[in-house]
Amino acid sequence: MALTIVTAPTREPLDLEELEEHLRLSETSTGAEDMPLLWYLETARRYCEKAQGRAYLEQTLRLTLDRWPAGKYIEIPRPPLISISHVKYYATGGTAATMTAGNYYVDTAGEPGRVHLGYGESWPSETLRPANGVEVEFVAGYGSVATAVPAEIKQAIKLLVGHLYENREAVVAQRFGGEHSEMPYGVEALLWLDRVVPI
Repeated sequence: MALTIVTAPTREPLDLEELEEHLRLSETSTGAEDMPLLWYLETARRYCEKAQGRAYLEQTLRLTLDRWPAGKYIEIPRPPLISISHVKYYATGGTAATMTAGNYYVDTAGEPGRVHLGYGESWPSETLRPANGVEVEFVAGYGSVATAVPAEIKQAIKLLVGHLYENREAVVAQRFGGEHSEMPYGVEALLWLDRVVPI
């Protein structure tokens, strides 16, 4: 199984003004820190998405499987699932075919979402190529606007951006006691609230 991003989100859950306010830079900002802040924001968002196993803002992903599942459905990672773009499969000669959308039901209410076979339907019987024989392309995320992303996720991203901003090296020794700076506990605590637990 592999998961790849086909189309990344077109925006982030936070903007520069929100980050500058969180970092108390709003009144002193000259724009010199804008690019680093945007890099930290993307890094923090991607980290948080992977830690939670979720997609935050609308994005297109591709799930590839070596074979059809033994059961009647395919679980779709990175909830919340918005829609299925296609379910393709590749025969031994490499020829692609697309499953008819009427042969399956898309469960967007469950977490994770699912592609479930319709009544009386079965997975295609063609022999699949040895690897990556099944491809499911889908759209996931809370929505296309930042206001759709839950507040606790935004707060975790802010905390992580603040940590990256203040600690620009891999490990930073603190002034007293020689302790090392680690990721704030609050980030993990906030992300744990709605984490998708792998089965």
